[in-house]
Amino acid sequence: MLFGESGVGKSSLINLMADKEVAHTSPGMQGIMQWQQYTIGFDGDSYTVFETVGLEEPQLGIKEYFESVENTYRLIKELDRRGGIDLLLFCVRAGLITATIQSNYRLFHEFLCEKKVPIVLVITNLEREQRMEDWWIRNHSTFEKYRIQVAGHACITAANRLNGRYKDLYEESRITIRKLVKEFTANEQKQAWIGGDNLFVSLLRKQKEFLAGGNVRRKDLVPHLTKRCGISPDVAKQLANMIRQG
Repeated sequence: MLFGESGVGKSSLINLMADKEVAHTSPGMQGIMQWQQYTIGFDGDSYTVFETVGLEEPQLGIKEYFESVENTYRLIKELDRRGGIDLLLFCVRAGLITATIQSNYRLFHEFLCEKKVPIVLVITNLEREQRMEDWWIRNHSTFEKYRIQVAGHACITAANRLNGRYKDLYEESRITIRKLVKEFTANEQKQAWIGGDNLFVSLLRKQKEFLAGGNVRRKDLVPHLTKRCGISPDVAKQLANMIRQG
């Protein structure tokens, strides 16, 4: 699963790995937990990549929360159908670490995957670096300060319309990111993580923590679950109660 804010280069990263344009780089996906999936292949292996925006702001309003309910439900159902998650790719643009970056890390690594899936950091927009890895040497302690702990990282550029030296960096980046993905998905005996029946409830409880004031009312949540997610009224009431109790 590939996640990060809009504009950090997620679609360009997919195209970099695939060595062809499979993901449209604009306009970006809008909305909390919006997602798309792509199948790409390299070095004889096939990968299904789920690309999602995650959170765009460190806090949610009620409207955004209900939007996330539907998108999260459909994402989790599709993940279960496809066999779960092997790896989290956290894509960030080189620059300051924001509250939204920290919130997205917690949402996906701690809450969605319960720290049971390896997470690696992909830092983009590094084409101006003399040596892209130098950025990590200078900045890795800042991620530790914000308690963003990753199993690996890749310093890259996903800008493919540059010439000269930048083109060489682009090809170098393709080798780097492919090597990272292969390293953390190579163990065929390792079972992909699947959240189970309570994942949807657990994640929506956690997303509730990002609400900026107010709370989610059961009478508002039940019709949203039935109409937008296609859940039966009885099950919707049970889910709403469980979410509210979290």
